[in-house]
Amino acid sequence: MKVPERGKVGPVTPLTALGGTPISVWVERNSDAIVQRLGEHIALTATALGIGLAASIALSVLSLRFRWSYPVILGVAGALYVIPSLGAFAVLAPFSGLSFTTAVIPLATYTLLILIRNVVTGVDQVPAEVRESAIGMGFTRSRLLWQVELPLALPVVIAGLRVAAVTTIGLVTVTSLLGYGGLGYFILRGIQTPVPQPAPIIVGIVLSVVLAVVVDLVLWLTGRALTPWTRKAR
Repeated sequence: MKVPERGKVGPVTPLTALGGTPISVWVERNSDAIVQRLGEHIALTATALGIGLAASIALSVLSLRFRWSYPVILGVAGALYVIPSLGAFAVLAPFSGLSFTTAVIPLATYTLLILIRNVVTGVDQVPAEVRESAIGMGFTRSRLLWQVELPLALPVVIAGLRVAAVTTIGLVTVTSLLGYGGLGYFILRGIQTPVPQPAPIIVGIVLSVVLAVVVDLVLWLTGRALTPWTRKAR
């Protein structure tokens, strides 16, 4: 075995220089945990977005029917948006414990401001002549909304959904404080260990970014598939 000369050391990577395990070795050792936490991250994101989208559509319909309520609803959504995550967890924990529900509720409320604004804006951008034509064909107010206005508002709605999805993926990491942080678990684990462990931190950050890019791309492609008329217009 060759012994390094005095004053010389073997190859040093950025990770081993910080006292951590090489990232490839760490990933190999924790592959099952990575898959589990990635699935948890996706589940939290999908659940929060689903609840947020359903609530946003309902509140947007209310805002469109009663215009005076729109500033009020938007103001409440804005107030919920600025509540710190830790504060929301502290308020909910006595009622629902350190549970999946406690993690999802704040994540869902953070999507409301973005989605409500985009749904209402998208409907408002529907050309007046389209509405007049539909009304002339005998469409009721409800039928006009669900069959004409909302479908035509899809490009703006999906644009808002893309922003909300990427934002939610980033916020999910904070729920690691509840034990439900998805990829944020690795970031918290790397920070809390007595010996520096950059590998889990880097894995958590990189996979979160990759997930955000993939989800944004999927939503973009979905939007193109659902709104072919926008491509023809270009």
